[in-house]
Amino acid sequence: MNLALHTSMNFLIAGTGGVGGFFGAKLAASGNDVWFLARGKHLEAMRKNGLHVRSTKGTFDVTPERIIAHPNEADRPDVVLFCVKSYDNEATVAQLRESGARSSMILSLQNGIDNEDALRVLLPDAAVIGGVAYISARIDEPGSIIETGGFQRIVYGAFDPAHVPLLEPLGACFARAQIRADLTDDIRKELWKKFVFISAMSAVSALTRITQGEILDVEETRMLVFNAMKEAEAVGIANGIALEPLVKEQVFESMARFSRGTRASMAFDLVNKKPMELDALSGTVVRLGRSLGIPTPIHSTLYAALLPHHLLALQSAAQGGTTFEATA
Repeated sequence: MNLALHTSMNFLIAGTGGVGGFFGAKLAASGNDVWFLARGKHLEAMRKNGLHVRSTKGTFDVTPERIIAHPNEADRPDVVLFCVKSYDNEATVAQLRESGARSSMILSLQNGIDNEDALRVLLPDAAVIGGVAYISARIDEPGSIIETGGFQRIVYGAFDPAHVPLLEPLGACFARAQIRADLTDDIRKELWKKFVFISAMSAVSALTRITQGEILDVEETRMLVFNAMKEAEAVGIANGIALEPLVKEQVFESMARFSRGTRASMAFDLVNKKPMELDALSGTVVRLGRSLGIPTPIHSTLYAALLPHHLLALQSAAQGGTTFEATA
């Protein structure tokens, strides 16, 4: 299929949380054929009343007939926006393997630095594209998503040069949907740049249960975040990623651009007793640091403090049924 000939594209949103729900709704509003994959109470509410998205740039609604429980309920997509939490990767991939989506373009918008590597192994017929989403959005109740941060940006790029020509029509779809989407020729570096920030901010936000603004208000706490970022940065550099050294003043200035009430999705997951992306974030910093000989005392502490909550949530989810969490 020559995607370059398409004036619009077929999308499957694998994980209709804050990230997938927001960007998927905008893509649908601009004329693309978009299907939204979900489970549980969120699926039930959307199949009854559709999806309602409130954001700093307006509201968007998706009709119930576009909501599905399995990829087989939709036509083969040109593009899958892969937006589930990392611990649901295998369950979601299993569904994609049972459908035509297994050979689509897969654009991952997940947290972490190695999701795409796993997807490339699990879905060898797909064109796996790396992506970074900068947005503060979450499910505020089943069937409803709210975006509050004001930042709505995607950075994306190919790992395989053979996939670069596929990105032009995708970029055109983003532009028509008025989604800021920047193409990069070094997507692995972009993944690490976000990872350095979010691995620190997510864990500290969850452990302290306070907002980003409240973290910035306290010197000791904002330095905890910064020093955790420097740990992840050191691990990335040791791993061969050409990261520019973080500057404290620039980091805090960047954090201050977000709404003071912003909380990491991990904090919401902790409060709501859901599994967290702990292994994909602080756990990965600790694991890679150990293998590379880089000390990570802050992330080791954050990981150890949050791990019991994550394990209890996994146990609860296993007793109550399979989880399927979209990236918030």
